[in-house]
Amino acid sequence: MRNVWVICRKELRSYFASPIAYAVMALFALIFGLVFFIFTRDFVNMTFRSQMMGGAPPMNVNEFIIRPLLGFAGTVSLFLIPMISMRLFAEEKRNGTIELLLTSPVQDLSIILGKWLGAMFLYLLVLGTSLPNLAFLFAWGKPDWKPVLVAYLGLILQGGCLLGLGALISAMTSNQIVAGGAAFFFSLLLYMLSWFTEYDSTNTSKVLNYVSIVTHMENFSKGILNLKDAIFYVTFIFLVLFLTARQMESLRWRS
Repeated sequence: MRNVWVICRKELRSYFASPIAYAVMALFALIFGLVFFIFTRDFVNMTFRSQMMGGAPPMNVNEFIIRPLLGFAGTVSLFLIPMISMRLFAEEKRNGTIELLLTSPVQDLSIILGKWLGAMFLYLLVLGTSLPNLAFLFAWGKPDWKPVLVAYLGLILQGGCLLGLGALISAMTSNQIVAGGAAFFFSLLLYMLSWFTEYDSTNTSKVLNYVSIVTHMENFSKGILNLKDAIFYVTFIFLVLFLTARQMESLRWRS
């Protein structure tokens, strides 16, 4: 685990040594803040209207603001995560340092886990930029905090899946732009599978719908912690990191 932690810290430092970390965090914070303002403004307007009409039940902050807001955050992550994952191995190949990693006494699994964890820590920092916005809701409103924690857990698991997929793609090419574009394409495909199979009841459609990452995010966004969805995400992460290890092994044999 010591080697994993060393590589993780090195990877995280390298993000902040370039504009990538600052750009991704600033972009996410800006987009999230604007959408938060829109949702909050609409919520306040609808609350005033319901009070003026009289007899209307109080509106739920979780349902009208937090749930759609965090669902939107998951969609934004599809565009930002490829920017984080594209450099994991592609940059090593471009700089010629991949040979040093492959010939070092560090195991491939330690290298992969270290780089993936470094990317995960950056992703957690990106998600962390959304917390000040939600803090205002807890300061002046009365939202239920448990569904919020479950939704964030879903975002973290979903991000882990997409970062693992991005790491696999990055290990296959030495071009960061190609790695980022391919990671975005396959992430978007996994996202849209549920749309293509929404009104189809065939067995193939059910399988494709199950593979979609959106299908398993729905319960998390509602504050429902379903073990089946968590197992899917963990299994997906294990699979893509396993395939990345096989790709690294093939690179080791060719080097």
